[in-house]
Amino acid sequence: MRNGTTTPSTVDDTRSGVSRRTLLGGSAAAAGATVAGLAAAQPAAAAPEPTSDLLKHLPPVGQIPRRSRLVDYEVSELIVLLRARKVTSVELTEAYLDRIARLNGPFEVYGDNGGYNAFVRIDRDGALAQAAAADRRLRTDRKAPPLCGIPFGIKDSIAVKGLEAKNGTHAYDGNLSHRDATLVARLRDQGAVIIGHTIASAFSGTIAGTFAGNAWNPRFIPGGSSQGSGVATVARLAAATIGEETGGSIIMPSAANGASAIKPSLGLVSTGGVMPLSPGYDVVGPIARSIRDASLVLAAVLGPDPAPDPLTLSAPHPFPALPLAARDGRRPLTGTTIGIPQTDWMTRGGTGVAPAETYDGDYLAAFERFKAELVALGATVKEFPGLDVTVPENDPYFRTNERLPLPDGSVVSPATAVLNPNRYEIRYWQAVQAFAESHPANAEALTRQFGDLARATAAAGAIPTAVRDEGERRRRTLQANYQRALDEAGVDFMLVLPIGAQIGPRFGGTQLRNYRSFYQLPNALTWPMVTFPIGYDSTEGLPINAAFWGPRFSEPALIQAALDYQDRHPQHHRAAPPDPVFPPPQRAGRLAPVEETVPPELSNDPLVAEEAWS
Repeated sequence: MRNGTTTPSTVDDTRSGVSRRTLLGGSAAAAGATVAGLAAAQPAAAAPEPTSDLLKHLPPVGQIPRRSRLVDYEVSELIVLLRARKVTSVELTEAYLDRIARLNGPFEVYGDNGGYNAFVRIDRDGALAQAAAADRRLRTDRKAPPLCGIPFGIKDSIAVKGLEAKNGTHAYDGNLSHRDATLVARLRDQGAVIIGHTIASAFSGTIAGTFAGNAWNPRFIPGGSSQGSGVATVARLAAATIGEETGGSIIMPSAANGASAIKPSLGLVSTGGVMPLSPGYDVVGPIARSIRDASLVLAAVLGPDPAPDPLTLSAPHPFPALPLAARDGRRPLTGTTIGIPQTDWMTRGGTGVAPAETYDGDYLAAFERFKAELVALGATVKEFPGLDVTVPENDPYFRTNERLPLPDGSVVSPATAVLNPNRYEIRYWQAVQAFAESHPANAEALTRQFGDLARATAAAGAIPTAVRDEGERRRRTLQANYQRALDEAGVDFMLVLPIGAQIGPRFGGTQLRNYRSFYQLPNALTWPMVTFPIGYDSTEGLPINAAFWGPRFSEPALIQAALDYQDRHPQHHRAAPPDPVFPPPQRAGRLAPVEETVPPELSNDPLVAEEAWS
């Protein structure tokens, strides 16, 4: 395996009867070998809550505070303002496009472009046409869907019809999407406005990133790999964005920029039309300025999509309604027990040092204040052991040194026994090979990233079913052990800080000084996470985020607790960064080269990270 490897994805068109496996294989070359969204079906959207019922959870127009700029209104507020004819979608979209023109810098630059570089490409004409159509729909349809007219940015690894999807690298130049990814199709069904693609780390390969500038200070890292999505919503370049995560790629850029985001459980949202990194870990989810906004978006895109993503059949259907409003009363969290896992160690201090003991002063102060605020809202907040995944009997899958034997005498880790057959089944490496053959100019860069594609394919295909089943059994054992740790402590869900010290500079320093050692564990468990800002550091004014995470499909509980908190402490998520003054940026000489090789300990690929642990 090479660092940060990912591959293009296609999804099947159920109308034509073409299977996902076929499209991911040799027929991709015959179709021109476009990689993302080659045949993203238009699935039936999950049954949304009726618009009239949903609007009951949103503030009436008279209770929406007046904000100095149109771009500062939250999605939930814009929904009300659009329906009250206080603003049009065209006006709103133009406001964001104007800021992109002023602050983003040149497009199609995977490096320092002299601006925020949150958007790597946009469709200005298309966005304005979509906005005009949304305005017509809002005028004529009293039951127009909630997100009608709301402008979005979409991560560069997700298919948007008519745009290339490059997953953070010019190695995928020419990868034109012929259909929308399932998630994008569902946003369009809602009448949302798709502005364009937000920049991703190269091959979605790092949790740090350097292509975009941090929303609060562009000298600092944006987090990765959904770096542009984390920056764009906080910097007011889009109302909300979509990120994709394999291991930290939604949570880390959201924490670095002070966004409110939801990394959903595996199977809650379809990944059809998303360029995969590790099938069985990959998820897509919303990045917004408030948890209420993120919940609105998640509710619009979740639901079964069995042909391109059979994992969506594992979620309860219909899924329990996601909360959209804080609960009444002074102590809405009464009866909720939030645990702080003491074995969820940070990189500073390492194994055996309790997480809070490693936090910088500003982070520790924010953490202690946040705990007290949760207690004041009625929650029981307590330290508990969690699950020490460095103990072999606790974790036979994620951090184990055990290896499973193959018939040829070689051995593989349990995670490799699961993930590589998953990649093999979707013809992961063959799709890259087909694309490289139809785009010869890209072949050298793809070979440099992926190595010998035929060899990787053969190695993955040589893993027997029995070995794969053993890997899956060990993964389920890890899940059960962690659930038992929560149950024995009487914990409903957990509280952690994704980052425990001020983030570092984009260039010339340590990018992440202190962060969760096991940032990939929620994805290995398939469990959800939400993150949101709880304060800002005293030196640079950079955000400090907390995160709740818990058992699979516990999104309603996590979201409700975050909503209750943000309702009583809105100053954190409503804070806006000052607009930076960029030097005359659009000089070609300022454009930095692409990112260096990613250190394995910052990789989003679980198998690359595993090599760093071993």
